[in-house]
Amino acid sequence: MHRAESTKIHANAKVNLALRITGRRADGYHRISSVFQEIDAHDTLFFTAADNYQLTCSNAALPCGESNLCTRAYRALEKRYADHQPWQMHLEKNVPLGSGLGGGSADAAAVLVFLNRAWQLQLSEPELLKIAATIGSDVPFFIRGKTQGVEGIGDILRPLQLPTRPLFLLVCPAVAISTAWAYRQFDLTKRKDGYKFDDLFEGNKIHYELFENQFESVVFPAYPEIGRIKTTLLAQGAVHAGLSGSGSTVFGIFQEKETAEVARSYFAAYQTFLSLPIL
Repeated sequence: MHRAESTKIHANAKVNLALRITGRRADGYHRISSVFQEIDAHDTLFFTAADNYQLTCSNAALPCGESNLCTRAYRALEKRYADHQPWQMHLEKNVPLGSGLGGGSADAAAVLVFLNRAWQLQLSEPELLKIAATIGSDVPFFIRGKTQGVEGIGDILRPLQLPTRPLFLLVCPAVAISTAWAYRQFDLTKRKDGYKFDDLFEGNKIHYELFENQFESVVFPAYPEIGRIKTTLLAQGAVHAGLSGSGSTVFGIFQEKETAEVARSYFAAYQTFLSLPIL
């Protein structure tokens, strides 16, 4: 699959720097207020011109059929714009499944962006965002990536500017947490108003004391191991630590690489990443 004529695309993951649950719509979807940050931890997609569409994956646990978000993205454009060169895709899966890092959504967005260029569809960003929203609630963020305030069900996006470029240490337990499960466990009487994004970043300062992830109130009691990871990151010098999405990844933010490397040594039993934000 990795032939010379293949095109290689990185699909960067994200962390939720902050996340509040603000309510639930009549259709059952929950509303959030969150800050998504694109990071350089990534999956890799290889696109090869072929006679028919096919998706393969390095992780045998990930289905490659019609339920896969990459396939759904491919079909979303294929059904709108027929008679284009088919592509085979191979996904090198590095971002853990069910980790709260948005790997599947990032992969789907990468497919949309690649096909828009390869098929010369000339879809505008608003058009791509609209299609992305039909695939998954996190997919629109990855069309633009970087730092964004995310509200509604993931459909209201506002570009933000991270004033510094800290280092992220991602600690990924071998636990896949269902976002649907986490929402079911959440007590909606504890919902909060959305973030005032301008309060989080001021000049060259990030106000970490304002950051929270309300899913921690659900995930940490059910998975105490994950809560202990956050405690250890803070004890080892992280200026902030938190759950990403509904988990299971916990991230620590460090100002110095040496401190992050020492902290990483405490998590030899876990998959870890040192990652920088994409600004």
